[in-house]
Amino acid sequence: MKPLLCSLAILSFLNAAPPAENEKIAPLGTYKPTERAYWAFTPRKSTAPPALVLPADKAWVKTPIDSFILANLKKNGLKPAPMADRVTLIRRVTYDLHGVPPTPEEIDAFLKDTSPKAWENVVERLLASPRYGEQWGRHWLDVVRFAESDGYEYDTHRPDAYRFRDYVVQSFNEDKPYNQFLKEQLAGDEMNPNNETFMVASGFNRLGPLRKNAGNQNVASSRNEVLTEMTNVVGAAFLGVTVGCARCHDHKFDPFRQSDYYRLQGFFAQAQANDLIRASAEEQAAWKATVDPIQTEMRQLQFKMRRAPEEEKGKLQMQLDALDEKMPLPMTAIYAVKDDPKQVSPIHLLFKGDYLQPLDSVGARPLGILLPEGTPEEPVSTDHPRLKLANWLIDPANPLPSRVMVNRIWQYHFGRGIVSTANDFGRMGGKPSNPELLDYLANRFIEGGWQMKPIHRMILLSSAYRQASESPLEKVAMEKDAENSLVWKFTRRRLEAEEIRDSMLTVSGRLNPAIGGPSVMQPIDQDLVKMLKRPQYWVATKDKSQYDRRTLYMIYKRNLVLPFMGVFDAPDMQLSCPRREESTHAPQALELLNGQISNNLAKFFADRLAESRKTDAERIDLAWRLATGHSPTLKEKQLAAQYLAEKPGDPVRLKELALDVFNLNSFLYVN
Repeated sequence: MKPLLCSLAILSFLNAAPPAENEKIAPLGTYKPTERAYWAFTPRKSTAPPALVLPADKAWVKTPIDSFILANLKKNGLKPAPMADRVTLIRRVTYDLHGVPPTPEEIDAFLKDTSPKAWENVVERLLASPRYGEQWGRHWLDVVRFAESDGYEYDTHRPDAYRFRDYVVQSFNEDKPYNQFLKEQLAGDEMNPNNETFMVASGFNRLGPLRKNAGNQNVASSRNEVLTEMTNVVGAAFLGVTVGCARCHDHKFDPFRQSDYYRLQGFFAQAQANDLIRASAEEQAAWKATVDPIQTEMRQLQFKMRRAPEEEKGKLQMQLDALDEKMPLPMTAIYAVKDDPKQVSPIHLLFKGDYLQPLDSVGARPLGILLPEGTPEEPVSTDHPRLKLANWLIDPANPLPSRVMVNRIWQYHFGRGIVSTANDFGRMGGKPSNPELLDYLANRFIEGGWQMKPIHRMILLSSAYRQASESPLEKVAMEKDAENSLVWKFTRRRLEAEEIRDSMLTVSGRLNPAIGGPSVMQPIDQDLVKMLKRPQYWVATKDKSQYDRRTLYMIYKRNLVLPFMGVFDAPDMQLSCPRREESTHAPQALELLNGQISNNLAKFFADRLAESRKTDAERIDLAWRLATGHSPTLKEKQLAAQYLAEKPGDPVRLKELALDVFNLNSFLYVN
């Protein structure tokens, strides 16, 4: 549901009277035929690529995708754009799969390769590289709102959350089947608690923000929020629906009853945090000796606060904060979950979502709209509840998860999904621009063992993907399909925040290609540190070579989005991010011209140019080829040469030229 509509729906409910004593809200819901007939909830259709008659049409078709795209274009009176040139194509696909620019050597090799499989060879090389997992793993981390701190006022650091990030990157590089990937994240601990990889994957259930009330995470309100986080992300990430809107009332637009929401929550009733300590017995004892006295004093102060007059509570809170800052970092651990039959949270419908106003108790059951009428629920104390939920999600009969995932893959390749709202396949979301193609891809996904790389290949080898970003029929096409939902050209896009920084590191020759490991804390402005409630949680990494790692390996802290990242639309990771925003505004240019990151890397870029080329003309040509893939235009050559000639041999001039290159549209955009 769109945020505004969801807010209005909730506001309309707030005036309802509180429940009378013993009042119940019926937990069972029935579904109208029209609700069950909505496209997203119906079984996938067995679709075949449309037959094409004209020889020119047949020649354009390189993969089955092209048949669907071309048939849809012809039906709407449109034509595909011409093929993009080779330099544009290799730059496009390298950013697409790796998030960094191709080297001049890679570009030259592709230009010289005249074999029929030249393009296919490029695609295979890129898919086989570990850089692929870093780029596509980052997309998934957006969806599951990965961060390394709790958020809210304390924003406590999660020093071992990086293990989940590394798990995701490795899973993409292995082309782990998506059904297995889903199961491991949702229920890895239930599958095999002795498998370290599965336990790391189960940390998925703890990725959401966590409110801490003066260190007490077990109060009823906090537990309710934890269960809410676990439930909502299943709807957003795996099912592509806004089931979270049914927390306070029946969904206003989609057939999700409030009872559906809490039944889905029932699968998490036993799930409890489980930090698998990796420290030795001696290290654990030393840590405990430090922590126990602090916690004892904190409990005493908390007891005093409950009885203290209001005018004294502020002073006591300051003492609590001071003690909280003395707490050492948690011991190294695997950030996981486990089922605890002794701590099963009772699951009730909650009036207006208020944990203080419980109504009927419910058991565990998936969404009713996707089940036969009258499907019974299970008790929340059932064995392996999350594994049962995962198995239901990956059942080929379930119409949503396969559609949702192939739509995400399509979106990250073309900039827009077949369904434009990747986390909302409901009535208020976008309708599929090519429903037959969506079902074809989803069916092929399942038939291919739920592996993603075959879907990548089908897309990347298609003529649809290789179109230019401009069409000779642009004006006519824009009038009919301004959003390019029918894919009559390739949609130009601006690089994302991580891609911009990683590209500057790459072209300046500074990129540290190391993979995985603890996240890096860079030195930052102390004014930013002072804004944190616990500033000691920002301690710069000692090894300075780590500062040149890919942005993926920089720490993702909820309450401190680095200015460079924020200005280029990096999400805050409070909620699932289905698609990065792409804004254009003055602070972006100011950051690139005046920011510390861009200026430091421009200096290294200039040093690289000076050391590797002897003349200004050669340096200018190399600068453009490294940053944009293309040689500079005649006008760009003339302006750059004139600027450098005004102060021959001046390193400052070369650095300023390098900074200008970072500000070129041809550097910041992919065509």
